[in-house]
Amino acid sequence: MLRDVLCSLPGMDTWPCDEINYIWRHGNVRYPSDEFTPEMARPKVRKYIRGQFDWVARKYRSESVVEKTCANSLRVGFVDQVLPDAKYIFIRRNGFDAIGSIIKRWKASVDLAYLARKARFVPLSDLPYYAGRYFYNRAYKLLSTEKSLAFWGPRFDAMQELARKYSLEELCALQWKKCVDRALDVLEKMPQHRFIKVEYEDFVHDPEEQLGHLSDWLGISLGPKALKHAVADVSAHSVGKGYRQLDDSLIDRLSPLIRDTQKRCGYE
Repeated sequence: MLRDVLCSLPGMDTWPCDEINYIWRHGNVRYPSDEFTPEMARPKVRKYIRGQFDWVARKYRSESVVEKTCANSLRVGFVDQVLPDAKYIFIRRNGFDAIGSIIKRWKASVDLAYLARKARFVPLSDLPYYAGRYFYNRAYKLLSTEKSLAFWGPRFDAMQELARKYSLEELCALQWKKCVDRALDVLEKMPQHRFIKVEYEDFVHDPEEQLGHLSDWLGISLGPKALKHAVADVSAHSVGKGYRQLDDSLIDRLSPLIRDTQKRCGYE
């Protein structure tokens, strides 16, 4: 949502697909998780990724390139080595609403059109690796008693081991927690001009005012009409969605796993 709003502004563009994890992982494709260290941003890796950002800037004549890959929440230090002049927007959301969405994605059917848009940006040398992972993931879902994928989304360290210990719902809660904590651990040490927090619930309930604050921080001048147009499709209908999807017993079971991170994000 926030990416689409930002990319509707003049001079701001992104890739014609949802995420570019394939690009971020190039040069480290066989690393078992998405928790890349800053040292993994070797010169060849930095050059390749920066070249892809330059491609977007040239193709769309962009002043700024917007990028939203969920797995980057686990490797902010790595990203900062690749793009030392980047600014970071951390959009926080109630953990239970996020977990409800995560569970849904783990069990979702394949969207071939969505996959094709992303596949365009797989480096050719990495294509056999991802093809093998894709077919394994789909075969796993067919055989799974929970009808879930073998893996989805950001992969944190020790995730496979924890998957044998916890239920799918608990693993989704831990996935949200790890992503939030890892990101904030690095971002909160950055100077104010490089990092800003946005609360999801505030944004969807008052998008014009919130985008106004955000555009000021980005140094973009927007009039009332431009603000209204940019947030025309923003809706608050997903607030509380996770609580509606998860029953009380499951919420009680997940609460101890994420309580400290919920509190860290202002959700008591």
